[in-house]
Amino acid sequence: MSMPDAMPLPGVGEERKQAKEIEDAEKYSFMATVTKAPKKQIQFADDMQEFTKFPTKTGRRSLSRSISQSSTDSYSSAASYTDSSDDEVSPRDKQQTNSKGSSNFCVKNIKQAEFGRREIEIAEQDMSALISLRKRAQGEKPLAGAKIVGCTHITAQTAVLIETLCALGAQCRWSACNIYSTQNEVAAALAEAGVAVFAWKGESEDDFWWCIDRCVNMDGWQANMILDDGGDLTHWVYKKYPNVFKKIRGIVEESVTGVHRLYQLSKAGKLCVPAMNVNDSVTKQKFDNLYCCRESILDGLKRTTDVMFGGKQVVVCGYGEVGKGCCAALKALGAIVYITEIDPICALQACMDGFRVVKLSEVIRQVDVVITCTGNKNVVTREHLDRMKNSCIVCNMGHSNTEIDVVRLLTHFPLGLCPLPSPRASQSPVLSAFQTSLRTPELTWERVRSQVDHVIWPDGKRVVLLAEGRLLNLSCSTVPTFVLSITATTQALALIELYNAPEGRYKQDVYLLPKKMDEYVASLHLPSFDAHLTELTDDQAKYLGLNKNGPFKPNYYR
Repeated sequence: MSMPDAMPLPGVGEERKQAKEIEDAEKYSFMATVTKAPKKQIQFADDMQEFTKFPTKTGRRSLSRSISQSSTDSYSSAASYTDSSDDEVSPRDKQQTNSKGSSNFCVKNIKQAEFGRREIEIAEQDMSALISLRKRAQGEKPLAGAKIVGCTHITAQTAVLIETLCALGAQCRWSACNIYSTQNEVAAALAEAGVAVFAWKGESEDDFWWCIDRCVNMDGWQANMILDDGGDLTHWVYKKYPNVFKKIRGIVEESVTGVHRLYQLSKAGKLCVPAMNVNDSVTKQKFDNLYCCRESILDGLKRTTDVMFGGKQVVVCGYGEVGKGCCAALKALGAIVYITEIDPICALQACMDGFRVVKLSEVIRQVDVVITCTGNKNVVTREHLDRMKNSCIVCNMGHSNTEIDVVRLLTHFPLGLCPLPSPRASQSPVLSAFQTSLRTPELTWERVRSQVDHVIWPDGKRVVLLAEGRLLNLSCSTVPTFVLSITATTQALALIELYNAPEGRYKQDVYLLPKKMDEYVASLHLPSFDAHLTELTDDQAKYLGLNKNGPFKPNYYR
């Protein structure tokens, strides 16, 4: 039985016809757009030619400075606080005054002060222990008469420390220990508050030493305390102002590089003032070096490269506290981690933590990421860089900028940036911070992002160099505020101890912070976790040979 032909439903044919007309109209509209595309493409090419014309010196500086402020500053709207004309003028050439009429500072833009003040207030919320110390001691003014010259990273967290020192009676003058880590808005807020601060992000070599000199060399003001991070300030005062150096009452140093230089001076009999080694204090080693780096290494790498770590092969040079923190974070994300180490004890720790200990030359051809954290020099040499695979990422988590031999990637320093002698080599930017690319006879440097350079070999291989070999986390990202509170509180107590110590307690040598102070710093931070300590009974304290109130660790404990 044959089925009758299907009858079309009422209105369906008309709908199909309308749909076909719409489809045709869209197709012809698309074709019309395509036919116009070449004209747009030509116009775009013209624009690109105009953009890539060799810029003037001023234009080149303006371009890279605006780039450098885009992604790594601690705030997201940097452009709204700095106009293009501001970028073209060096802070040294500006005439700026704060609301009180003072011009005793040099920062990027004093108009950013209000925004920087909010940054500092946010940091204070997670630095309750340091604020607690400020409140407890500001009535006594234990630093009254202290004239502290400092050279540290200038961030919201260090601003809380600086203002704490001022609240405790000190006069402070400050510069930056790293040319890339200064938060411009925070420096402006400090200047507005009356602190003589000389620092901005993207300083040149000449700017770096000029800022340090401005802090030290002021008529009618002579420093009697030094707070240093890296040894550059101590080196400058020792070399340029020996009479000032002899009158210093104490030096507090927080980096492995700076401490190493102090021990060298002491061994040579040239250290004429007592110094406190904060870097090897328990509260610095066990917290700042370990936990801070564990959290900030990934932040710095991801902000700059967007790399995924699962399955990546990473070699970490050095398995001290910084290396341990980095390795823990990388392993947790699925990276295959290798360790290089000179110390058999640290090497054994790495093995028992599940890492392979190798020589760098054994794995350099296969790894995807190379991270240095030794505090040494020439850990990654030009020969290593030549053998790396394409797109290998190279960065440094140690304080010094000498761990990666970046100097040998260039045959010359940019004009006017000849390096000065320094205890940890020069701060000279091996690639000018004002240039987006630089070609050497052998290699090509290409600035692809703020603090990210592609170094291109003649065969086309690219090595991704971060922060020109400087400290990755503070140059390219931020660090946890809470853990910096621990270090800042330790620094403040070290300054108070050295400044108020009776004559003869400290000789002309390098000292570790007393364990009683280490434990006091730790106790100040426990309330943040609602932690409650167990108290020893008299019998237990007698059995252990300890005071019930501590210290619980011997002085040699690290």
